[in-house]
Amino acid sequence: MERLSDFTLHPFAKGALTADGIQYSALLTTTTDVYETVETVLVTLPMEARRASEPIVEIQFSLTCEVYSSGIAESVLFKWQGSEDNVTWVDIVPAVTFPANASVPTEYTYSGYFATVANFNEVPFYLRLQIQSGGAGGETAKGRTRNSSYVKVVYSDN
Repeated sequence: MERLSDFTLHPFAKGALTADGIQYSALLTTTTDVYETVETVLVTLPMEARRASEPIVEIQFSLTCEVYSSGIAESVLFKWQGSEDNVTWVDIVPAVTFPANASVPTEYTYSGYFATVANFNEVPFYLRLQIQSGGAGGETAKGRTRNSSYVKVVYSDN
Protein backbone atom coordinates (compact mmCIF):
# COMPACT_ATOMS: atom_id res chain seq x y z
CA MET A 1 0.00 0.00 0.00
CA GLU A 2 1.37 3.39 -1.00
CA ARG A 3 2.06 5.71 1.93
CA LEU A 4 1.52 9.40 1.24
CA SER A 5 2.88 12.46 2.99
CA ASP A 6 2.43 16.14 2.32
CA PHE A 7 3.90 19.49 3.22
CA THR A 8 2.94 23.10 2.55
CA LEU A 9 5.34 25.97 1.98
CA HIS A 10 5.06 29.71 1.47
CA PRO A 11 8.38 30.06 -0.38
CA PHE A 12 7.89 33.39 -2.19
CA ALA A 13 8.32 37.05 -1.32
CA LYS A 14 10.58 37.32 1.69
CA GLY A 15 11.03 41.09 1.24
CA ALA A 16 10.09 43.90 3.60
CA LEU A 17 6.49 44.43 4.66
CA THR A 18 4.58 47.27 3.03
CA ALA A 19 2.80 49.90 5.13
CA ASP A 20 -0.43 47.89 4.83
CA GLY A 21 1.23 44.66 6.00
CA ILE A 22 1.69 42.87 2.66
CA GLN A 23 4.99 41.22 1.83
CA TYR A 24 6.29 41.11 -1.75
CA SER A 25 9.45 40.02 -3.51
CA ALA A 26 11.75 42.61 -5.02
CA LEU A 27 10.13 44.39 -7.97
CA LEU A 28 11.54 43.36 -11.35
CA THR A 29 11.41 46.03 -14.05
CA THR A 30 12.14 45.09 -17.67
CA THR A 31 11.79 46.68 -21.10
CA THR A 32 12.55 43.54 -23.09
CA ASP A 33 10.11 41.42 -25.05
CA VAL A 34 11.66 38.19 -23.73
CA TYR A 35 10.74 36.61 -20.42
CA GLU A 36 12.79 37.57 -17.37
CA THR A 37 12.60 35.88 -13.98
CA VAL A 38 10.99 37.83 -11.15
CA GLU A 39 11.77 35.22 -8.48
CA THR A 40 12.85 31.58 -8.39
CA VAL A 41 12.50 29.39 -5.28
CA LEU A 42 13.62 25.85 -4.46
CA VAL A 43 11.00 23.57 -2.87
CA THR A 44 12.52 20.74 -0.83
CA LEU A 45 11.16 18.14 1.58
CA PRO A 46 11.21 18.75 5.32
CA MET A 47 14.54 17.56 6.73
CA GLU A 48 13.07 14.53 8.51
CA ALA A 49 11.63 13.13 5.26
CA ARG A 50 14.38 14.10 2.83
CA ARG A 51 15.92 11.55 0.51
CA ALA A 52 17.50 11.96 -2.93
CA SER A 53 14.15 12.50 -4.66
CA GLU A 54 10.54 11.63 -4.05
CA PRO A 55 7.83 11.06 -6.66
CA ILE A 56 5.10 13.69 -6.52
CA VAL A 57 1.52 12.45 -6.41
CA GLU A 58 -0.06 15.89 -6.72
CA ILE A 59 0.71 19.57 -6.30
CA GLN A 60 -1.80 22.04 -4.95
CA PHE A 61 -0.92 25.70 -5.37
CA SER A 62 -2.08 29.25 -4.94
CA LEU A 63 0.30 31.63 -6.69
CA THR A 64 -0.16 35.40 -6.51
CA CYS A 65 1.73 38.07 -8.39
CA GLU A 66 1.37 41.77 -9.04
CA VAL A 67 2.13 43.07 -12.54
CA TYR A 68 1.85 46.37 -14.37
CA SER A 69 3.40 48.59 -17.02
CA SER A 70 4.98 52.02 -16.80
CA GLY A 71 2.44 53.45 -19.24
CA ILE A 72 -1.03 53.02 -20.69
CA ALA A 73 -0.04 51.72 -24.14
CA GLU A 74 1.91 48.56 -23.23
CA SER A 75 0.76 45.07 -22.30
CA VAL A 76 2.54 42.82 -19.81
CA LEU A 77 2.88 39.04 -20.19
CA PHE A 78 3.60 36.69 -17.29
CA LYS A 79 3.65 32.99 -16.45
CA TRP A 80 4.36 30.64 -13.53
CA GLN A 81 6.68 27.67 -14.15
CA GLY A 82 8.12 24.61 -12.41
CA SER A 83 11.29 22.57 -13.02
CA GLU A 84 13.19 19.72 -11.41
CA ASP A 85 16.59 20.82 -12.69
CA ASN A 86 16.28 24.64 -12.93
CA VAL A 87 16.90 24.26 -16.70
CA THR A 88 13.89 22.55 -18.32
CA TRP A 89 10.76 24.51 -17.37
CA VAL A 90 7.10 23.45 -17.47
CA ASP A 91 4.29 26.02 -17.50
CA ILE A 92 2.10 25.72 -14.40
CA VAL A 93 0.12 28.76 -15.51
CA PRO A 94 0.58 29.37 -19.25
CA ALA A 95 1.36 32.87 -20.50
CA VAL A 96 -1.21 35.46 -19.43
CA THR A 97 -1.49 38.84 -21.14
CA PHE A 98 -2.42 41.86 -19.06
CA PRO A 99 -3.59 44.00 -21.99
CA ALA A 100 -2.64 47.55 -22.94
CA ASN A 101 -3.43 50.13 -20.29
CA ALA A 102 -1.76 47.87 -17.74
CA SER A 103 -0.48 50.94 -15.88
CA VAL A 104 -2.33 50.18 -12.64
CA PRO A 105 -0.74 47.45 -10.45
CA THR A 106 -3.03 44.42 -10.55
CA GLU A 107 -2.78 41.20 -8.58
CA TYR A 108 -3.47 37.85 -10.18
CA THR A 109 -3.98 34.65 -8.17
CA TYR A 110 -4.02 31.21 -9.73
CA SER A 111 -4.91 28.24 -7.58
CA GLY A 112 -5.71 24.60 -8.10
CA TYR A 113 -4.09 21.23 -8.65
CA PHE A 114 -1.32 20.48 -11.10
CA ALA A 115 -0.92 17.04 -12.62
CA THR A 116 2.71 16.00 -12.73
CA VAL A 117 4.51 15.83 -16.07
CA ALA A 118 8.01 14.94 -17.27
CA ASN A 119 10.63 17.33 -15.82
CA PHE A 120 8.24 18.30 -13.04
CA ASN A 121 7.30 15.21 -11.05
CA GLU A 122 9.83 14.85 -8.21
CA VAL A 123 10.83 16.73 -5.07
CA PRO A 124 12.95 18.86 -4.87
CA PHE A 125 11.84 21.26 -7.59
CA TYR A 126 11.98 24.93 -8.53
CA LEU A 127 9.15 27.41 -9.04
CA ARG A 128 9.41 30.80 -10.72
CA LEU A 129 7.44 33.77 -12.02
CA GLN A 130 8.46 35.33 -15.33
CA ILE A 131 7.35 38.58 -16.99
CA GLN A 132 8.00 40.42 -20.22
CA SER A 133 6.99 43.68 -21.87
CA GLY A 134 4.41 43.42 -24.63
CA GLY A 135 6.82 44.98 -27.13
CA ALA A 136 10.56 45.42 -27.59
CA GLY A 137 11.86 48.82 -26.53
CA GLY A 138 8.44 49.77 -25.25
CA GLU A 139 7.34 50.75 -21.83
CA THR A 140 8.62 48.85 -18.82
CA ALA A 141 6.89 45.77 -17.46
CA LYS A 142 6.99 45.37 -13.69
CA GLY A 143 6.25 42.34 -11.56
CA ARG A 144 6.66 40.83 -8.11
CA THR A 145 5.44 37.81 -6.16
CA ARG A 146 3.31 37.97 -3.04
CA ASN A 147 3.98 36.11 0.22
CA SER A 148 0.46 34.65 0.34
CA SER A 149 1.54 32.30 -2.47
CA TYR A 150 1.84 28.70 -1.37
CA VAL A 151 2.48 25.23 -2.68
CA LYS A 152 1.30 21.97 -1.08
CA VAL A 153 3.06 18.84 -2.24
CA VAL A 154 1.67 15.34 -1.78
CA TYR A 155 4.36 12.73 -2.34
CA SER A 156 4.89 9.01 -1.98
CA ASP A 157 7.30 8.19 0.84
CA ASN A 158 7.63 4.45 0.22
